Amino acid sequence: MTGRLSRRGFIGAMGATTALAACGNGVGSQGGVSLDNRVDGTRNFLFTRYPGTQELEAKSHGVLWMPLITKAGLWVGGAYGRGALRINNVTVDYYSATKASFGLQVGAQQYAHALFFMTPDALRTFRSGAGWSAGADLEYAFLDDAGAVSASTMTSLDPVIALVFGQQGMIVGASLEGTKYTRIIP
Repeated sequence: MTGRLSRRGFIGAMGATTALAACGNGVGSQGGVSLDNRVDGTRNFLFTRYPGTQELEAKSHGVLWMPLITKAGLWVGGAYGRGALRINNVTVDYYSATKASFGLQVGAQQYAHALFFMTPDALRTFRSGAGWSAGADLEYAFLDDAGAVSASTMTSLDPVIALVFGQQGMIVGASLEGTKYTRIIP
């Protein structure tokens, strides 16, 4: 073989990667109540560890909480997780997040993330589509060692701000670019 991945090999690798990424997530087996409990724990962790994020939530029109994303890869990778969209801290919808990636990557990682919708239009666009993909224009908020959100985040005019936190594993630099969010029934 010439080193090129056949179509059948590619489809098999993507299926295996998606299955591997879903392993250990443990979310969704008991429906919305279980998922809401995980979201509550993730939200409490973030606010306790990084108190400035409470102000970010207060300024937002809604927050998509993804308590556990599992990412794994061996040249071809994938990520999967489930979460809840909350408006005024009330769950209004549940979502899955999936991502495929290609290139040099070996390992696995788990992390949480939250998407803060800072404008009504951003929230409306997210909720009205059949699926929403995180793009390169997503604004990332960086947390310092003291747990403060960068000042630029609090005054940002970006429609969606992403926080990635709680990383564990061997793949560094969790990016949400290319992640597809789809409404689900848990």
